[in-house]
Amino acid sequence: MADKGQSIRTPMGRVRGLGSAHSGTKHFWHQRLTAVAAIPLTIGFFIIMFSVIGRPHAAVTQTLGSPIVAIIMLLFVLTTIYHMYIGMQVVIEDYVHNELAKILLIMSNNFFCVAVGFVCAFAILKMSFGV
Repeated sequence: MADKGQSIRTPMGRVRGLGSAHSGTKHFWHQRLTAVAAIPLTIGFFIIMFSVIGRPHAAVTQTLGSPIVAIIMLLFVLTTIYHMYIGMQVVIEDYVHNELAKILLIMSNNFFCVAVGFVCAFAILKMSFGV
């Protein structure tokens, strides 16, 4: 056993107080959970999309305005965007070595995912409520 005075951390790590972020397992499980949840939601999304191909605008609007269809579409969009967010963050953290570029890319990833999520959710809710 090591003495309490001994540490495997570097002197710089002790000064900065840096250590394990304790979030790797959470991200790992969120990535797997969203991947599993996306399977039935993607199937539902494609069934909905293929059912409206070639139909008139009024029929498409009526189909996409259904509450159950809106719920499936919202869940699909939010799940896949969160899955994309986690995946891109991992890629950026693993493969971008310049700290400034890493910070800027992570911020861009956050803004992009939030913007896409809001635009998609707005479009689905607008069509669902018929406003």
